[in-house]
Amino acid sequence: MNEQNARKLIQQASLSGLVAGYMPGFGNDYETEALPGALPQGMNSPQKCAYGLYAEQLSGTAFTAHPPERTWCYRIRPSVKHSSNYKKIEVPYWRSAPCVDNDIISLGQYRWDPVEADGKDLNWITGMRTMTTAGDVNTQVGMASHVYLVTESMVDDYFYSADSELLVVPQQGKLRFFTELGIIDIQPQEIAIIPRGLVYRVELLEGPARGFVCENYGQKFEMPGRGPIGANCLANPRDFRAPVAAFEDREVASTITVKWCGQFHQTEIMQSPLDVVAWHGNYAPVKYDLTAYCPVGAILYDHPDPSIFTVLTAPSGTPGTANIDFVLFRERWLVAENTFRPPWYHKNIMSELMGNIYGIYDAKPEGFVPGGMSLHNMMLPHGPDKQAFEGASNAELGAEKLDNTMAFMFETRFPQHLTPFAAKEAPLQDDYIKVWEDLEKHYDGSKDGRW
Repeated sequence: MNEQNARKLIQQASLSGLVAGYMPGFGNDYETEALPGALPQGMNSPQKCAYGLYAEQLSGTAFTAHPPERTWCYRIRPSVKHSSNYKKIEVPYWRSAPCVDNDIISLGQYRWDPVEADGKDLNWITGMRTMTTAGDVNTQVGMASHVYLVTESMVDDYFYSADSELLVVPQQGKLRFFTELGIIDIQPQEIAIIPRGLVYRVELLEGPARGFVCENYGQKFEMPGRGPIGANCLANPRDFRAPVAAFEDREVASTITVKWCGQFHQTEIMQSPLDVVAWHGNYAPVKYDLTAYCPVGAILYDHPDPSIFTVLTAPSGTPGTANIDFVLFRERWLVAENTFRPPWYHKNIMSELMGNIYGIYDAKPEGFVPGGMSLHNMMLPHGPDKQAFEGASNAELGAEKLDNTMAFMFETRFPQHLTPFAAKEAPLQDDYIKVWEDLEKHYDGSKDGRW
């Protein structure tokens, strides 16, 4: 094939590659090509690649990690052509750990109404609002939680984080992540994971868009160990989706913004960096439909720990203690006998940041609205409000469908510190602590132990 025909094919694939397509699986060794024969067979780095492409490896772990996570990309230009001198820029609302303001009290139970865009023009970068940070981005431990507000697409602007992978949880609106490895479209009741180091831009498909982001500084998210649950239920690997190869061959003035050690830098280039024509490997973005999650629970009595609802976990160096757990509370049947069915009162070594995707959360039937968030930091007591407690304590128990509900939790082993935005600008519910104010004393030592 001569060079002119190859260029024509590449341009056609670029124009026709704007439809999202997916491959099933989580952590698979995927392979995909947007042009026939673009993917080498039986080797990674041939002396000459098809179509005059460059071979390049993207490594998500150290070379000697077990198992190693890496993807081989076959691209129009190597990434060094998508980089020039960098200049530091300010992205004031996107903060990284450690972000500790001694004038802000993070000790407490906090809840926020939904953050609004207020008519501003905001893209994926300028619309990020950091709520909490934990750990240290420089030592690659901990996390940050954000709300994103998107009212406009990124045009000839691209981004990647060298600090973290991003777990994206939409709450309203639809977004398209056009990444180096292909296209992922997401909407409410879905999530996406964008790996560390992967270049992409974010387009607004239906807006305005709002959602939540867990920025993971540590080890990558993986499937939780099921233990005695066995091989089935919870999130199944087959329900995750990785994108097929799609690319651009556009020569246009563009910018790439890089998040590196909590700072933001920008470089100017003269083409789109999304030029990967084919790729294979196990380091890739994925999406997941949360309605495919199969919860398990008690079928006789008592209430299991919320860890039973873990969708994904990012491990730490301490076995059994996660850097981050992503936990989902969705529709399910409640059948336990003689049991207080909502989450019980507790203090926890883990710090829990919750968000409401839609509906009513059973432990907080009022005040915790879709788009809202709450924070219960490490070793701070929390639990159902009075309405939930009284209702569950006096209900006539039978099989009950808990419906119209989908909430989630970003749980971490580290204390989560409020950012100045969360403490001073976000719509904080100052009276949240009062949801427990009306809890009554029912103790009566003269009775038989029941009230």
